[in-house]
Amino acid sequence: MTVPLLKIGVVLSTMAMITNWMSQTLPSLVGLNTTKLTAAQGGYPDRSTGVLPANPEESWQVYSSAQDSEGRCVCTVVAPQQSMCSRDARTKQLRQLLEKVQNMTQSIQVLDQRTQRDLQYVEKMEVQLRGLETKFRQVEENHKQNIAKQYKAIKAKMEELRPLIPVLEEYKADAKLVLQFKEEVRNLTSVLSELQEEMGAYDYEELHNRVSNLEERLRACMQKLACGKLTGISDPLTIKTSGSRFGSWMTDPLAPEGDTRVWYMDGYHNNRFVREYKSIHDFMTSDNFTSHRLPHPWSGTGQVVYNGSIYFNKFQSHVIIKFDFRTSSISKSRQLDYAGFNNAYHYAWGGHSDIDLMVDEGGLWAVYATNQNAGNIVISKLNPNTLQIIKSWTTNHPKRSAGESFMICGTLYVTNGYSGGTKVYYAYSTNSSTYEYIDIPLQNKYSHISMLDYNPRDRALYAWNNGHQVLYNVTLFHVIRSEEL
Repeated sequence: MTVPLLKIGVVLSTMAMITNWMSQTLPSLVGLNTTKLTAAQGGYPDRSTGVLPANPEESWQVYSSAQDSEGRCVCTVVAPQQSMCSRDARTKQLRQLLEKVQNMTQSIQVLDQRTQRDLQYVEKMEVQLRGLETKFRQVEENHKQNIAKQYKAIKAKMEELRPLIPVLEEYKADAKLVLQFKEEVRNLTSVLSELQEEMGAYDYEELHNRVSNLEERLRACMQKLACGKLTGISDPLTIKTSGSRFGSWMTDPLAPEGDTRVWYMDGYHNNRFVREYKSIHDFMTSDNFTSHRLPHPWSGTGQVVYNGSIYFNKFQSHVIIKFDFRTSSISKSRQLDYAGFNNAYHYAWGGHSDIDLMVDEGGLWAVYATNQNAGNIVISKLNPNTLQIIKSWTTNHPKRSAGESFMICGTLYVTNGYSGGTKVYYAYSTNSSTYEYIDIPLQNKYSHISMLDYNPRDRALYAWNNGHQVLYNVTLFHVIRSEEL
């Protein structure tokens, strides 16, 4: 790109020099120098001035003039000598100069043509260079973007793996604890085997105490193993299709072994009839049920059956009622102080879902919102017998923005919506009074979830999904604490 530009500069400079030289030289060569004529007689200057040739022989000359008989003017003139033009030195110089000018004109035309070609070449190269520069810039930006994306992906993966480091450390200790249990069981088994062969060789009381102690430690270990952090939710299993768009259904997590009765409540207000199915099989295959009439209609879909009683929010109030199915009567009722009700702080789908009662491995909970907490979720641990609040936690999550929520091992999990694509994205731990944002997909098969509760006995989520009763299995990340039991 530099050579063509230099050529253009040289041509322009040469043309400027030629123009300047011609403007200064041509007038003197062709006799255009002007002089003032003076009068021949008397020395008085003539008032008229003009451009005249220096030699009178080079111009037309008038020798005589007269009038003819008709009054016309007759003049005798002598034309300039023609031979003088051919022999005149200045004429030759002018001719030579004109030839030189013509030659230079031709040279300039040639240079102009070359310059035009070079200029076109330069313009073409400029376009190509700009295109290459744009491409290089795009490649550089794409490279930076790819590196940034890869960096973000790696960073996100590291953030996911980082919490596993302390967990893995705990697992190392847990593995040692389990090995100790195995060793003690092996020793006790050996001792019991020998005891059968040789009675009285060991103190029975001491052996009994060792067995009891190990049994308690194993029971405590299993209890801790039951709890964990939610890491996954399975695809839904449709149990039945019945009822309206809104409702709730559940089983009793504290029911005796073999008791699989199902409790079914259709609608979210102006209803007080609870259906009881003898088993999950009867619920799936028949409409044989027993109907229980509650003393008051319920509000929302946040009811829960726990240890033989149903806990529900009385319609258009912040009163919680405990109704005993065994006696068909109210065993306890209490106001949940400051709790919003009557669609003041409902879930995103509405439906008078201001107060949501739920259970987990730790007991009975109430999830609601208050004016004092600016409409954000409040979690309260309740005494299942007296309904008194044992302890409360205030969160920063707006109740109206939550689709649904449920408790697992003292942690409240909140969904981002109730229709369309749904996921569990917020978790508040009452054990540490901290929260985090998570991303656990929840398949919303029938597009409208109006009830979602966890059953610690089944380790499953019960959901009412647009007139369908469905179950979700959950995956919990278990951690066994290694402290001495």
